[in-house]
This record gives sequence, C-alpha cells and structure tokens, in this order.
Amino acid sequence: MKTIVACQRLALRLFLLYTVSAIFAMGQGASNLSPPYYPAPYGGWAPTWSDSYTRAVTLVEAMTLAEKVNITAGTGMYMGDLSRCVANTGSAERVGFPQLCFQDGPLGVRTTGNITAFPAGITTGATFDKKLMYERGVALGEEFRGKGANVYLGPSVGPIGRKPRGGRNWEGFGSDPVLQGIAGAETIRGVQEQGVIATIKHLIGNEQEMYRASFWQKAYSANIGDRAMHELYLWPFADAVHAGVGSAMTAYNDVNGSSASQNSMIISGLLKDELGFQGFVMTDWLSHYAGVASALAGLDMSLPGDTFTNSIPLVGYSHWMGELSKSVLNGSVPVDRLNDMCTRIVATWFQFGQDQNYPKPNFHAWVSTAEGALYPGAVVSPSGLVNEFVNVQGNHKAIAKQVAQEAITLVKNNNSFLPLSTSGQFTVFGTDAQADPSGINNCLDKSCNGGTLTMGWGSGSATLPYLDDPITSIRKKAAKVTYHASDTFPNVGTPGDDEIALVFINSDSGENSLTVEGNHGDRDATGLAAWHNGDELVKKAAAAYKSVVVVYHTVGPVIMEPWVNLPSVKAVLVAHLPGQEAGDSLTEVLFGEVSPSGHLPYTIPVSEDQYPESLDIVEGAGVQDTYLEDLYIDYRFFNKNNTKPRYAFGHGLSYTTFEFSEPSITSVTKLTRDLPARSPKGTTPVSSMNRTIPAASEVYQPSGFSTVWRYLYSWVSNGDADNAYKIGKEGTSKYPYPEGYSSEQKAGPAAGGPNGGNPALWETAWTLSVTVTNTGSKAGKASGQVYVQFPDGNGYDTPIIQLRDFEKTATLQPGGSEKLEFTIKRRDVSVWDVKEQTWVVPGLDSGYKLWIGDSSDNLHLFCNTAKLGCEEGVDSPV
Repeated sequence: MKTIVACQRLALRLFLLYTVSAIFAMGQGASNLSPPYYPAPYGGWAPTWSDSYTRAVTLVEAMTLAEKVNITAGTGMYMGDLSRCVANTGSAERVGFPQLCFQDGPLGVRTTGNITAFPAGITTGATFDKKLMYERGVALGEEFRGKGANVYLGPSVGPIGRKPRGGRNWEGFGSDPVLQGIAGAETIRGVQEQGVIATIKHLIGNEQEMYRASFWQKAYSANIGDRAMHELYLWPFADAVHAGVGSAMTAYNDVNGSSASQNSMIISGLLKDELGFQGFVMTDWLSHYAGVASALAGLDMSLPGDTFTNSIPLVGYSHWMGELSKSVLNGSVPVDRLNDMCTRIVATWFQFGQDQNYPKPNFHAWVSTAEGALYPGAVVSPSGLVNEFVNVQGNHKAIAKQVAQEAITLVKNNNSFLPLSTSGQFTVFGTDAQADPSGINNCLDKSCNGGTLTMGWGSGSATLPYLDDPITSIRKKAAKVTYHASDTFPNVGTPGDDEIALVFINSDSGENSLTVEGNHGDRDATGLAAWHNGDELVKKAAAAYKSVVVVYHTVGPVIMEPWVNLPSVKAVLVAHLPGQEAGDSLTEVLFGEVSPSGHLPYTIPVSEDQYPESLDIVEGAGVQDTYLEDLYIDYRFFNKNNTKPRYAFGHGLSYTTFEFSEPSITSVTKLTRDLPARSPKGTTPVSSMNRTIPAASEVYQPSGFSTVWRYLYSWVSNGDADNAYKIGKEGTSKYPYPEGYSSEQKAGPAAGGPNGGNPALWETAWTLSVTVTNTGSKAGKASGQVYVQFPDGNGYDTPIIQLRDFEKTATLQPGGSEKLEFTIKRRDVSVWDVKEQTWVVPGLDSGYKLWIGDSSDNLHLFCNTAKLGCEEGVDSPV
C-alpha cells in the first residue's frame, strides 16, 4: 500500500511540474504560434494511389467502429501479442486486416539476431553514391520483410544536423537538405520495392535530444521561419513523398509553439496538402499528448498506443483506442476524419502488396529466447513461441562493407603518406581499435562506448551479429603489430624512426532515452572533443612517434585542432560509423588495396566558436528554440561569414588525382518565374463514405471477454458508449474546437500537388555533364558535386552556394575517364516567397551559375543557365 501511495504522490508531482512547464511555455511562445490548418485533407486524390484507396474504402466500410479505431493505435508498449514488434497496431481480422508490425531502426532490424548491422545513415551519406544508397535500402527491405515487419521505421532526415552536438544526427545522412533528400529517397525506393512500408522521420525540427517532451517535462519549441522550413527542413520530406513513402513519423518537440504530433500546419498543411502525402502519419513513441486535438490536426496513428500524459507511463492508458471510440460517438471527432485515418492506413497496406502472402513476424523485439512471455509488459502473461530465429542476412555483408568502405574520408595525407605498406612496423593505440572485451552487444541499445564505435545509441541502433574489428584486420594484413588496448598512453620507450603509430579515437551520441558518460543523447558533456581523452592520446603519440595516422569513428563534426597540425600527424581518416564491417573496410584503405572515396557530409570546424549561438543545445522545459540563423547552417554559415573551417563540407582526398573537364549544359524545360497553376485535386472515394455516427453497440465490450492488463482495446463500457452516442445524436458536444477549425475540404495551396508538391517543381530544367579523368597513378572513384549560385540582385537573401546534385564514378584506372551527368530541377533554382506563399524562380534573366567540383570549396568550373555556356579553370566562389 505504501508503494502505491508513493507512486501516486510521485505521479502528482510530475503532473504538476508538467502543467507548470506547459503554462510557462505557452506564455513564452506567444509570438511563435503555428497557424491553424483545418480540416485534415482526405487521402486518395493522387492517381498513383487511387486503386489502393478504392480497395481500402471497401474494406473500411465493412468495419465496425471498434475495428476502425483499433487499427489507428498500437496495443501498448511491450505488448507483443501476435506481432512481437516495437509497436503493434490492433487488427480487424473479421474483415481480413491484420495487426501491423512496426520495427526500428534506420540501420537494421533492432533488438533481434540473425540480421545485418549496416553502416549508419551518416556513413551512407559520406559515400555520395546514389547507387549504394539504393542498394543498402534494398538490403534493409529484404531483411525487414524476411523478419515479417510491415513497417520499417526509417529513414531519418530529421534532424538535418543543424546542431553539431545533436544526438541523433548520425541516423540521418548529413547536414544538407539535398544530400538528406536524395539519400532518403534512394533508401525508400530500395526498401519499398521489397513490399515493406518505409517511414520518413521526424517531422519536424527534432534538432536536439535534450528537453524533448516526456512525462516530466514540456518539450522545447523549434521555432522555424517559413523560408527555412521550406528550403531546409521540409526539403528532404518532399523528396521522400515524391519517392512514394508510405508513412511519416512526427517528432517529440513542439514546432512554432504547437506539439508536432498535433500540429495541424505541419501535418495537414505542409505534409498532406502541400506535399500531397497519401500515406499515414504516426506519432513517435509515447509522444501522443492529446486525443481529439491530434485527430483533428491530421494524426492517423498513435504508437505504441500508450501515452506519457494524463497517466503514469505504461499503465495501459491511451488518448485513443476507447477514448477515440467515445469521441466519435459523441461527435467531437467527425466520422469522416476517422474514415480518412483508416483508409490511409489500409490503402498503404494495399499500395505495397502486403495483402498478398506477406510473412508474419518471426521474431520478438523484447524477448531473446525461443519461448517467452507473449505480453512482456503485462503483470501476468501466457507464454509461447516468440522467436523462430530466421536468418535474413543473405549476402548483405557485402553491401554493408562497401558502404562502410566508400564512406571512409581521407581528410589529411601529408606527402602521400598513405597508403601504408604491410611490411611496416605498427603500434596501435586506443580501445576504439578493438571489439569491446565486455561483449559487442553488452549494453542496451549500444548505450556504452566501449571498443570500436560502430553506431550511436538508442532506437536507431541494432544488434551486431559479429564485429570485424580493425585490430584483428590489421594483424591479418601486417606481421609487425603491437597493440596497446588502452586510451591512456603507455610507456613505449623510444620508437624507431620507421615505426608508425595508428591511433583510434571516437566521438559518440544517441537518443535521450539513455544517458552515456554524462551525455544526454546530445554531446552536451563532451562537446565536439574525442571521448576518453582521445585528443590527449593522439598528442602523446605524436610526441613519441615521427609518423602518426589517426582513425576517427564519429557521429558527426569533431574538433581536431589539438593535434591535426602536429608535424608527426601525417594522415587522418574519418571512418564515421561502419556497423559490423569496421575492419577490412578500413584496412583495405589503409594498405592501399582500395583508394578512399568518401567525402564529408558535414563541415569540420576549427572550433565550436565558429558556429552561431543559435546552434547551441538549448536547456529548460518549454524553452523557445528560435532558428535565428535561418537558412545558414553548416557550410552555408561558414561561407556567408567568410569563415574558413578545418575541412569543408564535401571534402575528401584520394590516393590518386582527378581532372574535371568538358563541362556542358543543356536546357530541357524553359522556366518562368512563377509556378504553373496546379491541377485540381483528383476525386477520392473517401469523400463518399458514410459519415453517420454509428450505433453505440459497435464498441460494446463483448461479454465474458478476458482482457490482458495494459493491453489497449477500442471497446468501452456499454454505459459510456450509450452516453457518448446520446451526446452525438443530440449535437450537444461542448468540445472546444481550435481557432480556425473547419470541416470544409480545401482546394490546396498553389505550391501543392500529389507526391511531393506542384508537379512543375520536379521538372528537369537543365542537365549538366562533366568528364572526370583519373590523372594519377592509382585506381579510384571520384565524386562530382553540383552547387547552385543564385545571381546577385535577385531580390532574395540566398546562401552563396547550395548543393543540388551529386554523382560518383565507377572505379577509374589511371588514365581512365567517365562522363558524369547531373539534373537540375525547377525547385533547385527556386526560393520560397513568404508573401506569395509559393515557389518562385527569381534569376532567370541573369542566369544561375552551376558549379561543378568534388567538394564545396573546390569548384573551378561552372555553367551559366542563361548563356547555356560553361567555363573551366575559374576561381572557386568560396
């Protein structure tokens, strides 16, 4: 009894703290309000989805109210039942619709075995290789399907990497919207071609982990300007929708003063209407903060069903399920909104063929043994078979290794010190070179930094099936190897002049659900320094040895200034987060079997002082995180302020040299300043569905049905159902609808359209080509990058250059060449006009300069769109 009372008191304190924080935040955020956008647009008006919606409407119309509500929410955290996943929706088995299995994460099937732990998103971005991005997506899709997961909870393009210390930056692909958008879209195509539904996340402004919403604290509010929203943060989501992504996940934080999971502007206005998203929108886990308000705002699914608010977490309370049943009966949630939720979910299921022989889950996210609790979160649970241990790896280690290898970025190589000879004498320092002696999977969701850093921590991690670690690979290739498995520099005496030190260091981060070595997800404790005194380890090695090579496994930007210019530091390799294939992928580069071809997906600064203060981690519940830097993050900010970083975005060296020549430009579609008028929305069968409030009996709990504690059901008591129905039929509901609420469907904005916005935005305006020749003595791959420079005096403040496309050559032998071709679309030369509320092309007469090179600071040829001519050997614009 005392324990129960203590828990009640704790719950009351936390509730009061949450309430006070929320009131304070509302007062602080009065000038940062997200405008209303109602009603939520129906799905089904895009031609590419019409057949799926027609089938979905037929199925949904056959459902009872309880069945409809049941498929819109998860059945509860750790309540695995038949689906066994990190979240499982309810089903409507009577009409043939199953539970859906939702499973993390972006780099592999989380918390289960017999899978591949792929390189992280940030590593994938560093390849600058569209083909590899796609092939990694194919392999991920094959593994999720093989495990029976309906929904792959990836890729992540938010955070975009605005804050260098941001904890989950590594789950995405880099600090640029085009890099994020292309990599995200290629991943989605690869995954969904396997019949698995991909999830684009997190919508939007999830740029730090600290003070995101939870039971005990109000979230920070990401206050984003209209241009930055469109030109930076929403940009990769548009790519995802254009690629046909089936689902989207909201963020934990607020956006312009309104919770992301019930923000009508970002869900209904931007995603569903402007971008024409046809799939369904889900919450992030436990980030469902209100019932009716979120439904009206356009949310379609609550996951995992439980909620932080109005209850102690994880005790079987949901804002939806039974509560949504009552809200529909009493008229506060219109029947057509529920119809749209359900048809979006069911249509997505049809769209990817999951109604035809889709495998059932054969693993359990929370139980590692063959038999175990069917409902691990329940007080008493029946047991049964929960894991079949199906191996889904195939030959995916090959693509995992290729991604890890082609991402390795050589940022320094004095006098071509690398590659090394295997006959050399090597002394290796740093625990990052070895597999964690305590076990490669000894910490929950990688929540410790021991051994080689293969991925960050949190829900974006996966279980390593094995680890090909660097030291084992080094010893296989070289005979004279000494290893000091410590991050403290030992007494090494006086090394010989020809002895080479290889120093392994790292920098980690993750999700704020776990704290690691004082870092609350974000790198708030360590900053951008190496963990475990890694910088000191390099300095001491550099003092003792005449030749030092540094290998850095990192989640993002790091400060190298304490040692990067020391005379004995000959070379630096950034190996990012390689997943299971950390060893041979690296040593084949070290010893010259393969030339490095990775490029930095972010800028490496000289110091954190080079960033604007607005990029700091904000602290405090309900704090207003205002994006004062606007469009100027990462290289955009450095270029604007004429600040020289240590290494620029896109930088990456090779063991050979490349020449870019013979640039050409071809006009494809003649542009005008203004977008062509959009076509009207197509018709949707959702609009003709029955909107009558159903009978209360449709949600009566069946008599004699035995419930499981904490499992969430859509039924309610007969009395509650009857009372709600009475209110609905009499029209006496007193629900306070939000300002601007309307039930009339909108025609949609001028910039809107199906599958990514106004179709004209996706039209090719110009194609470019350039010949890349290997002018060196070793084989290698080159990365071609295209940046746009808007003409002076165009009437808009625009960054000096902005990435717009990239391509990578095949392996070129010495003297070999390849022509790379690039595409520039209308939206690539557009800006978002905040007054006109649409995209415009402001510099057609003067012409845009399209710069081509291999990094953002190595651009020496360009093509002019007005003159349709190109020049070589010119000075780089930055």
